[in-house]
Amino acid sequence: MRTGLYPGTFDPVTHGHIDIIRRACRLVDRLVIGVAINRDKGPLFSLEERVARLEAETGAIAKATGTAIEVWP
Repeated sequence: MRTGLYPGTFDPVTHGHIDIIRRACRLVDRLVIGVAINRDKGPLFSLEERVARLEAETGAIAKATGTAIEVWP
């Protein structure tokens, strides 16, 4: 099983982030998205909100590609 890791703050989740996730799903069987905290950036959304948004955005991608996508805080 090939596993990929995509770390970032995702504050906010952008079309560019989603594009990278779609592309990564072509390369791996499992993609772990690590949502980081960077207090120096002055976050717009809480960690929980960013995780929830990513889970909502990536659900359809996981289903369409057959790639297991996990979002970790």
